[in-house]
Amino acid sequence: MRHKIKLTGLRVFAYHGVFDFERQNGQDFYIDCTVSLDATKAALNDDLAHTVNYADLAKALVENAKSEPVDLLETLAQRLLDMVMNLGGGDATGLVRSAKITVHKPNAPIVYDFEDVSVTVKAKRD
Repeated sequence: MRHKIKLTGLRVFAYHGVFDFERQNGQDFYIDCTVSLDATKAALNDDLAHTVNYADLAKALVENAKSEPVDLLETLAQRLLDMVMNLGGGDATGLVRSAKITVHKPNAPIVYDFEDVSVTVKAKRD
């Protein structure tokens, strides 16, 4: 059985971007993350050890996004996706079957009026 855990609008202040002023001043980024897994065992036994803890997921996303600034949203999104696909330990290793990450940069340096810029990446285990 498939279960989805979805985290939407996770705000992270970080220093990603191509321009020097982005690296110096930083800005808010927002992360959406959807994780698909089989959490049947967790649900039947009411046991957090057999699912993805969404609080730990949020912490991992924030810490990763704050580390090592990159130029491109594509690079950041892929790095976050790779981390999410490898979540787990103990009984949870390999628990994530698929994931989707969207990184939003609503204050991107664009001279036109816009609401948001985002990059989305997905992965699925065979």
